[in-house]
Order: sequence, then C-alpha cells, then structure tokens
Amino acid sequence: MPNQEPEQHSQEAHPETADSALRAALRYGVAGLIALVVVGAVLGSIFAGLPGLWGALIGSAIGGFFILTTAALVLFSARLESGTQGMVMLGGWVAKLLIVMVVVAALKQFDFYSPGTLFLTVVGALLIVLGAETYGLLRQRVPVVDPPAEGADQDRSNV
Repeated sequence: MPNQEPEQHSQEAHPETADSALRAALRYGVAGLIALVVVGAVLGSIFAGLPGLWGALIGSAIGGFFILTTAALVLFSARLESGTQGMVMLGGWVAKLLIVMVVVAALKQFDFYSPGTLFLTVVGALLIVLGAETYGLLRQRVPVVDPPAEGADQDRSNV
C-alpha cells in the first residue's frame, strides 16, 4: 500500500468553518443590539422622557458601532496574512476610537438627550453585544484536528 499523506485540516483548507463561527457571532451581536435598542428606548422613555429615548438610541449606536465593527473587521481580515490582519485590527481600533471621541465631543454641546441614559446604554451595549457575540461563537461547532505526530504517517505493517 502506498504511503498516503494524511489530510490536513486547517483554517486555510476550510475557511468557511471559521467564517461561519464569526458570522454567527456577528448575527448574535446584532440580535443583542436590537434587543438593547428596544429595551433601552422603552426604559429611557419611561425614566427620562424624550431625552431618555434619544440617550438610549445614541448610546446603542455608539456602543454597537464600537463592538460590531471589531467583529466585522475580524471577519473581513480572517483570510489575510497575520501581519496584515494585525495592522487592519490596530488601524480599525484607532479609527473607531477617534470616531467615538469626535461623536462624544460633538454631543457635549447639545442637551436634547439624557447623558445618564446614554452612558448606561453604551455600557449595556458593550456588555450585551460582547456577551451575545461570545455566546454565538461558543455555540458553533468548529472541528479541531491535531496534526499527526512526527513519524505517525509511516507504514507500520511490517513491524
């Protein structure tokens, strides 16, 4: 019998497996954000009126943007070389941080929203969306195959 090379299962061989886990995390994150928008808008309106509604909507947008952008960048850069992937992630993080800082600085001059509701909703978005993404990742079945040990592929029929 000829010496056959064992089939190697890696992320490069089956990128759809890793992509499906990342897509699931993104789906769960979006679902968590939608739930937060609804609950935050209702609670913000009850406790702070129209400014609470605006604070909840803006806070959900800021927190959701910050977290979901990271998940989208990971999905986008999953097939890139690791050095390039690191640069994309670092550049994305810096861009996100600058965008959020500019939005928050611009919002300081307005008083149509409730700052307390905005803060609580941003924190809620960070926790809920991260938790939902983690849950989405953990629910996926991604096969893990260890490569055979050195010499394991040798024919041992004559031993």
